[in-house]
Formats: sequence, C-alpha cells, structure tokens
Amino acid sequence: MNFNLKKTLKKSLRRITKSDFVINLISSAIYWYARLVGKTTSWEVRGIDNFYREWDDNRGIILVAWHGRALMLPYFWNRKKPLNALVSLHRDGRMIAGLLEKFGLGTIGGSSNENASGAAVKLMHSLKDDTAICIIPDGPRGPRMHMGRSPLYYAQKTGKPIACISYSIANSFRITKSWDHMMIPLPFSRGICTVSETISVPADADNNELETYRLRLEEQLNRISRECDIKMGLIPDEPGICKNQTEENGQPR
Repeated sequence: MNFNLKKTLKKSLRRITKSDFVINLISSAIYWYARLVGKTTSWEVRGIDNFYREWDDNRGIILVAWHGRALMLPYFWNRKKPLNALVSLHRDGRMIAGLLEKFGLGTIGGSSNENASGAAVKLMHSLKDDTAICIIPDGPRGPRMHMGRSPLYYAQKTGKPIACISYSIANSFRITKSWDHMMIPLPFSRGICTVSETISVPADADNNELETYRLRLEEQLNRISRECDIKMGLIPDEPGICKNQTEENGQPR
C-alpha cells in the first residue's frame, strides 16, 4: 500500500484551515493587528466628508476598493453608518467576513459575478435602506486592479453613486507572490486614505456606455491608489495582465 505523507499532510492542513475555529482565530488575529496598525499610524484622510454628504443626499452609496488594499478599510469606517460588504463563500471570504463583523460591519455571502443571485438581491435591498455596500471588483480571483462590472450593475439598477477608496502606508510591504499583491502595513508609520468623487451610472446606459463607465471607474481607483503610494514615497503597484480580455469586458463579474 502506497502512503504519500506529503499529500496526506496537505489534505489535513487544508481541512484544518477550513474549520470555523481556525478561521475565527485567524480573523481575530488580523482584527487586532489592523487595530494596532490603525491606532499607531499617523493618518491623512481625504474626501471622507464629501463621501458622507453624497451618501446622505442619495440615501445609499456603493464603495469599491482593490483586493490588495482591503485590510485596513474597516478601520476607517464610521460605526454609526451601516455598511454591508459582499464577501465570497470560500475560506478567505469567511476570514474577511469574520474580520468585518469584529469591526461591527455587515456581510453578505456571495460572489462579485453573481449579479442575478440572492446575494445581489440582498445588496440592492441594502442600498434601498440607506445603507452603503462595499464591493471588491477585482476579487476573488483577479486580474489585479481590473474593474469588474458588478458595481456598475448595482449603480444602474438602484440609481446610487459609486465612490472609490484606497490607502497607502509608508512602512509596508507587498506580497508579490499573491495575485493581488496584498499590501501589509506595519505599525508606527504614516498613512493616507483617499475617497474619490462619486460616479453615477444612468439607468438607460447601453453596453458600450457601461464599458466607458467601467474604464472610467477603473482609472479612478488606480489613480487614487497611485497617488497614495507616491505620497508615501512608494513605487505604485501596476495592474495585473488580463488573460482573457473578452471575459473582462463581457458580462458582469
């Protein structure tokens, strides 16, 4: 009988890391680390007042951020304002959900390409209830820093505006072996967080117009990310390569 120890250990480790106990343990560790970084960092925050005004005026708003810069976003949130984030149902998504819930934020399980799913219905109901929703439009599989159409879909259907948010921290490093080049901030540093001007999508926009808005939103989020990096003295990260441009510009993901 053949016994592959390496394969067996990998299966066991995978099973362990999918357990609720381990996922909760990891999300708790990330939460406390994010709190430590947030409290010990000297922050410059731009555009947040205008963001809240737009939210109040429109009774709901859509927030988008890149996957690689999502770690510190819950720290900036005003706990008095309700937010629901779309998170995937796989292991990483469950960890993110645990982190968000510890920060007092709501989560809706689903995927950014499920525009006709129950998750999408819940998100649209949230927007109608004067709630913000947060979408990571390049997750959960990439390509990095390329805008999917799902935020445009929700904006078009609900009439709510979209704002981009990004941040950078002077003392940080990127995990370049991961698809998203996740930025890992270090404590006792300087940081900047920027929220962009909003973009509204007309209800009658056709497919070509939606593509124009998609590119505009992608450029805006990449621009504020680049500006944050330069402000902190970092080399700006670059978008990943689209392996299938047809898929990227096709149906919402």
